[in-house]
This record gives sequence, structure tokens and C-alpha cells, in this order.
Amino acid sequence: MEDAANRQLASQQDEQRQFICGVIEGFYGRPWTTEQRKDLFRKLKKLGMDSYMYAPKDDYKHRAYWRELYTVEEADHLSGLIAAAKEAGIVFYYALSPGLDMTYSSQKEIATLKRKLDQVSQFGCEAYALLFDDIESELCKSDKEVFQTFGNAQVSVTNEIYLHLGGPKFLFCPTQYCVTRAVPTIQESEYLNTLGSKLNNEIDILWTGDKVISKTITIESIQEITEVLRRPPVIWDNLHANDYDQKRVFLGPYTGRSPALIPHLRGVMTNPNCEFFANFIAIHSLAFWSRCNMDSKMNSSLSADIKLETENEDEVPVEFLSKNVYHPRLALKNALNEWLPEFFVEREAWGPITKPQPQVQMVMPIIPIIPSINTCMSLTTTTTTTSTSTRTVPEVNTTQLQALADVCSTVSSAMTPICNPVMNSLVSPTKVITNEEIINPIPTTAASNIELPKKIPISIVPVPIMEAKNVDPTLEDSLDSEEAKQEDIAIEDEKTRDLEPVTSSLSVDTMLDDNSLSPLSAGINEPMECSSSLASQVSPKEEQQLQTPKLIADDVLMESVNDVHIMHVESSASSSLSNAEMREDEQIIKNDEPTPVGSKINLEDLSLLSDLFYLPFEHGSRGLKLLSEFNWLKSNANVLLQASGDANKEWLQRCGAYDNLCASVQELLMKIAGCENKEICHELYSYVWDISGALSLLNGYVKWLALGQFPQNMASYTEGSYTWFSKGWKEAFMSGDQEPWVFRGGLIADLQRLMPVDSANDLFIYKLPEQPTSNYYLLRPYCSTDEQEVNDVCTRSYLECSPNLHDDDDDADNEQIPALPTNVINIVADAIVGAHLTLDSKFCIVAYDGNESIVGYACASLDVNLYHRNWELCWLPELREKYPKSLIDPEDDANLVGNGKLQQLIHSFVDKFHNSTEPLEICPPAEVTSSFPAVMCAATTKEADQQDNGIAKRMLTVLLAALRANGCFGVHVCVPEHNVDQVNFYTKIGFVDVYREESRHCIYLGRRF
Repeated sequence: MEDAANRQLASQQDEQRQFICGVIEGFYGRPWTTEQRKDLFRKLKKLGMDSYMYAPKDDYKHRAYWRELYTVEEADHLSGLIAAAKEAGIVFYYALSPGLDMTYSSQKEIATLKRKLDQVSQFGCEAYALLFDDIESELCKSDKEVFQTFGNAQVSVTNEIYLHLGGPKFLFCPTQYCVTRAVPTIQESEYLNTLGSKLNNEIDILWTGDKVISKTITIESIQEITEVLRRPPVIWDNLHANDYDQKRVFLGPYTGRSPALIPHLRGVMTNPNCEFFANFIAIHSLAFWSRCNMDSKMNSSLSADIKLETENEDEVPVEFLSKNVYHPRLALKNALNEWLPEFFVEREAWGPITKPQPQVQMVMPIIPIIPSINTCMSLTTTTTTTSTSTRTVPEVNTTQLQALADVCSTVSSAMTPICNPVMNSLVSPTKVITNEEIINPIPTTAASNIELPKKIPISIVPVPIMEAKNVDPTLEDSLDSEEAKQEDIAIEDEKTRDLEPVTSSLSVDTMLDDNSLSPLSAGINEPMECSSSLASQVSPKEEQQLQTPKLIADDVLMESVNDVHIMHVESSASSSLSNAEMREDEQIIKNDEPTPVGSKINLEDLSLLSDLFYLPFEHGSRGLKLLSEFNWLKSNANVLLQASGDANKEWLQRCGAYDNLCASVQELLMKIAGCENKEICHELYSYVWDISGALSLLNGYVKWLALGQFPQNMASYTEGSYTWFSKGWKEAFMSGDQEPWVFRGGLIADLQRLMPVDSANDLFIYKLPEQPTSNYYLLRPYCSTDEQEVNDVCTRSYLECSPNLHDDDDDADNEQIPALPTNVINIVADAIVGAHLTLDSKFCIVAYDGNESIVGYACASLDVNLYHRNWELCWLPELREKYPKSLIDPEDDANLVGNGKLQQLIHSFVDKFHNSTEPLEICPPAEVTSSFPAVMCAATTKEADQQDNGIAKRMLTVLLAALRANGCFGVHVCVPEHNVDQVNFYTKIGFVDVYREESRHCIYLGRRF
């Protein structure tokens, strides 16, 4: 009876206490700045929210150095933050995470903790939190002598601190903070029951739901944890957290939680995206949700969302417009309307674009369980055969995915990941509090087969410098002046190419294939237990105990979007869309029409942005359309091999619509690059740049399919493993049964997996542009009118990387490239790429800029033996006629006046055209042709490569997909061994040394796909 009375009293007290609704800065990675936090307080006040928790995992004295007191400068900044929060009516919760290395039984440690919080109290703080998430649950030897359990130790310290501070508002984050972390279950967890029975009842407990990132939170689940904790929880909501995936940012509305939960909770605080300005929708929609008391009248939020996707917004039922009814799509619409003006607030940002998330951890090879089915890690080698037998669609079941999720969790917790810099955001947005180098705590393992440096330079994690201008223009003025400002928007950073020396032998081990995991694969960072959970937050006390193994090359640190890029299977039954479905999406298609370049960002653009980066378990409508339309076009491309008809026209019509949809994404990229608010630009640009790159691949491949240059049995060559359309894949993705890092990479990875190439991990490792730019390169098949431009690119590229054309004292990078005489202006291109363009142009992909100028090409021939025969019978006679032997006669040298070395180059080409003893082209040996039957060549302009060094990889990806569609699985190039630039160019796009011909001083480089 007494216990029931106490519970009733506690329930009455809970009802009297204010519902907590606000934001937790509790993610791993680069913390927000002081000015951003003050901006947040103003927004929270405007939205009617009341709480903020200061808990950035990677900030200086929050976690790693929690014992240290604040300096005078730091105290001034923190006091200013607390005062700003009070002025806005926001409760400022100051949180500490001492659990990494705290000795709970040590009075000295408790005194240190009290002294730290007393100092913060002097700054005016009146609310606190102790966080014990993401730590080891094993007590040290001295603690075991005092406390029976881990829970008792935490409760003892927390209760003592709470009373010492005078019983303020107080939050506690348990080590078992969700259902999946409760051991063994919620009801049977000794730890959770200890918290419920012994933790002071005035202390509120944080809870994330069923999982670390919960798709839904139900009343039943909250009632269950409330019974165990003997108080309603405060939800620490990770729905919009993105610190576990550098390729995803979440711009969808708050969803999966009914407002009917509110009476059963003490509060909800969102732990959102690492990018501050990307959180407007997450915070705005949560605020809207907190003011509602019922859901929409649909049977489920999912069915309502699906219906609203195809409804005109003006036709939304009247009951959805009630202020007390919450609907995610309406919340999104309202948030977008209020977010739009922020893009026109003039703010500056300096420094390179960088990702705020932690460095992705290295994953060691593990025992295979099932074929690789996600972007989290590569588990097996998948070999695709060319069998024309009946295709079997891979199936994904919940048991397999749960096993994989368990493996991911095991790998994540069993090893210590790469360190991240510990920041001091109170003093400066760029201040790193570490030595010049920090210890890399990844344990060495013989299974890894990868060399790792013992230390990681801080310079691999640059931090942009941001500053807001004190300007107050009206929105109308900013709109009027937009065109004038856009002329100054693109900032081009000229960089010199890296010239890597050619080693005596290029090892195949340098390739990223299915047997050697991508160094970035399976970086299973979690929002509350992510890559910096135990490694980057190592305390000074433990720092010396860490091991110091090795890391790989610099460009590996540029994260692969699709760490497991393997072959895919399309199911015509699941992928093709009916005419009715096309009409159902007609409104979306209309919105996909590209808008004029240079126009300002608008609501439609923000709606598209939200669709591309929606939620952890759900792609937006146009994101789904990008997937489904490509799959339909690829699956039904065979209609192009038939005589023209209705099916043919439908394919071409949908191809044009897909091109428009891709163009709208590129236009979005250009608008973001040109918006006045450079802070928003810096935060969002890299994500849109990534997805634009993925779409350039798909759209380029679709345009190649439109040529009809593939066999009837193409599908037998391009089928493979898991994609969005594999049976059970999207169902598993959308179910919420797995944590979202199991499906790492989001929509970008799902799009890339649709490209029919295998063993292509390395082709999706791109270096981000350092500055936002509206210059972006697209891909398409070669056409005859491109011939001279391709020749120019080929000639220029060859001359730039020819060491014999420059004097030893000259700076080749600064010296002007010598021009060839008019009568031999195409001699280099005719020798290198001319045969491809003339004899077999169907396998030629070009890259072009916004002015339709060609900046790169990748050409191939399917069979090198056939190519060589045609070269000798058809192309070589043409060359001999166009460039007669008389060109190298001494009396004709007057026609070649100029650079003497240039004359020698021309003489060498003419001599090889006419000299049968040293021909320009010879058949490669069987050691090459047996595995690499296709031959190719590629080049880009230096300017294009400096602007986007991934352009060659993207051209190659489309070219390899075209070759694969024709039954080819290997390609090679032959380059002079003395030409360092050419060898580096091909090795950087995944080619490896397969054969050396000493007599000709050449290297054959090849790759499988």
C-alpha cells in the first residue's frame, strides 16, 4: 500500500512538472560554435521549446578531460552561453560524461566532480546531467570492493552529486539506454531495476526507445520502461542523428511518435544532425509535434504519408489542418516555409568544406555469414557468372540482417576506432586540444593485411572557419541583389597534381577488392556509441595504455559512399512501373523540370532536398523515384532493340523524364553553391555534391542504353547481388528492425549499387571539393560532333604529362604547353584515341561542363585482338596517308619550326606510323588478354581534374558498365613505364600492374569489374 501511495504521489508530481522539450548537442564529431548555440536559443524560444543540453561528445572538457576546470576565457564563453539561454527562457542543462575512466569509489574523484560542477554553478547554471552512455560496464578492482553492481556505483555517485548541488533539475543517461542494450531484458535488467529503485526520484532518466535509433516509439514500450524505472523517461531522440554516416543528413520531419505519448513522458529532446543549420526541420517539426495531442485520422502514419505523396497540397483534408492534429507531411511543409528565408541571410564561411562527423573506423576482415548486402562492410567475394539460365533474385530476410547487425555491433564494440580531435568549441570553432599528433588506438591484427601508421596527423580533420556578418537586409533586398552576388560565388581552388613516383612493381594488393575490405567499409558509428566512443575520447589517464598500429593512404580517408559496391539484380516484377503509377507520380514529374540556371533557391528546391535526405528508415518520394525509374529503364532497355513502337516511345519518354529529374538535382547543387548564407552552403553542399555524382553515373548509363548498343542477353551479364529491388531489401530497410548503420550510405549508396559494375569500391572514393562551386561535370556518350574537342583534350593531356617536352630548368606546371603545327595538330590524338572514335565509338564516354565543352573522355574497345586487326587494316593506312613520311625529311623541317623537342615528338609518331619494326600498336601478350580482353584510354583536362578529381572515376564507372553489358569483365591499358603521370592517372582509378614488357619499356595495367 505504501509503495502504491508513493507511486501515486510521484505521478502527481510528474504532472505538475513542465514537459521537457528541446535539443541535445550530444553527437560525436565537431561541436557547434558559441554563436550557433546562441542562435539555437533564439529559435527554441520562438518555437516554444524550453531546454538545451550541452553534451558534445568531442568537446574538450565534457568527456575526455572532464576533470579539468575551465580557464578564465572558457568560463567567460560558458557564462555567456548560460546567460543567453536564460534570456531566451531556455533551461541550460550542463552535462558531463565521466564514465570513461572514473573510479566511483574514490572520494577524490567525487570531489573532483563536485568541484567541476560547482564551478559551472558559479557561471549561473541551474540544471545538470550526468551521462554514462557508451562506456564499459565492468567495475574496476577497487570499485568491486565497495559496490555490488555497476548500477549501484552510478546511483551512489549521482545521488551524492544531486544532493550536493541542492536538488536542481537533473538528467541521468544510463549505460543501458534502450531496449536492445538492456541485459538481458528491460524487466529482468538488474541495472535498470537498480536505477528505478535507488536513483533519487527527482532525477529524470534519458531513454532512446527500442533501439539506439528507433523508427517508432509506442505507448506500450514507454509504459514498460516507466514501470521499471518508476518514473516516465525523457526521450533522447536520435531520429535525426547522423554522426554514424558521413553520407547522410536527415531533413525529413519528426515522425514515428504519436502525440498521444506526451502524457506518458517527462519530455523529448532531439539529438540531431551534426550540421547545425541542417536541423531546422528536425527542431521545427518536433516543436509542432509537442503542441499536438492527437495523430491524423489515417490508420497509420505510413499510409498517410504514402497518400499525401500523390495528393495536391491544396487538397489536404480539412481535419489535418487542426492545430491539435499532427501529420509529418504538414509539419514538413510548415518547416520548409520557415526555413527558406534563412538561405537569404548573408553569412560568411571560410576554410575548406569538411564533414563534422567522426573519422570512419577501420574494420578488420571477419568470418563471412551471408553474401555482402549492405554498405556497412564487405563480407564475401561475390563472383558474377555469365550464365544465361533462369535468374534467381537474392532474398534478404530478417534473420540474415539481424545476424549482420549483430556482427556490426560486435565489430564496433570489440575494437577501438580511429581517434578524432578533441575540440574546444567554447573558445574557438577551430581549436583542437591535443598534441600535434594523437595516438591511433586501432589494435593491430594479422588478419587486416593493411599497413597503418602509428599516429594520425590532426591535419586530416580540417575545420572550417565560420563567421556571421552583422547585416540586416530585408528579404526583398536580398532577393533583388541575388544575381549580382552570384557572379562572385564560385571559389575555385587551383591545386597542383600529385606526382607519385613509379615503383619498380605495382602490387595488386593496392587494389580495393572484395577480399581486402575497403578501409572505410563498416565504419559502424552509432549516435550514442560511435566511432569515437572509446577511442577518440580516451582520457589522459588511459592514453598511455593504448596500442599504436597503422593506417592506409591519404585518399582512403575520403570516405567511400558505397563501401560494398557489388553487382545487383533487378526484378522486372518489382521494378517496372505501370502507366497508372506513372500518372500517379505525374505531379512529381512536373516538379522535376529543371529551372533556369542562376535562379534563387525556392520551396520546391527545399522539398527536393528533403526528399533526397529524408529519414534513417525512409527515402523521400523523389528519392524513391530516382531508384525506381532507373531500375525500370535498365530492366526494360531491350525494347530499344526492337522496331519502334509504343514500348519504345514509352522508354524514351521516361528516359527524358529521368534526365529532367537528375537535372533538377544538379540545379539544386548550383543554387546551394550560390546562396547568400555560406554557412548553410558549407554544411549542405557536400551531400548534394555526392548525390549529384551518383546521379551523373546513372544518367550517363541511361543515355548510353538509349543508343541500343548492347546484346539481347544483357541482363545475364549485369545481374548480381543485393540492391534496393532485391526481394526483402527495402522491406528490411524500412522496417526499423535494424539500426540504420546496417544500411550505410543511405540513398547515395542505394543509387550507386544500381550501377552494373563489380569490385568497384575504389571508384566511389571521392575527395570533396574544398569550396562550393557551381561548376559541375556531367557524363554522356560520345557523338561525332565531339571529335575535335576530344582530340584537343587528348593532345593537351599528353603534352602536359610528357616529360621530354620541357627543359630540365623549366617549371612544367607553369610553362605554357607548346602548340602543335596546324598540319599535324591532331597527330597525337589520332595515334592515341583516333581509332577508338572512328572504329568503335559506341564505347566512348565524355565529360562536359556547363558550357557543353568536353573536359574528359574514356574510350574502349571490347576485344583488343579485333581492335588491333582493325587498327592495322583500316586505321594505320589512314594515318600513313594523313601523315606522310616526308614530314620527317630534313628539308621539310621548316614546316615544323618551334620547340625542338616538339619536333622530335612529331618525328617519333610519324616514324612509328611507317616503321614496321617499331609499330605504335602491337597485340598484348596472352597473360593480359586472357583476363583483360578490352583495351581503353582516358584523359581529363588539368583544370577539370583540379576542380573535381573524381571525374575520371565517374567516366570509368559508366564505361565499365557499358562493357559489362556486352559481356566483358576486364580491361587494360598500355603506358610507357617512364611516363609517371600516365601511370599515376590509371593507378588512381584502380588499375594495377599485370604485365611488363621490358623490350618496349611499357607497362600493362588492368582491372576487373
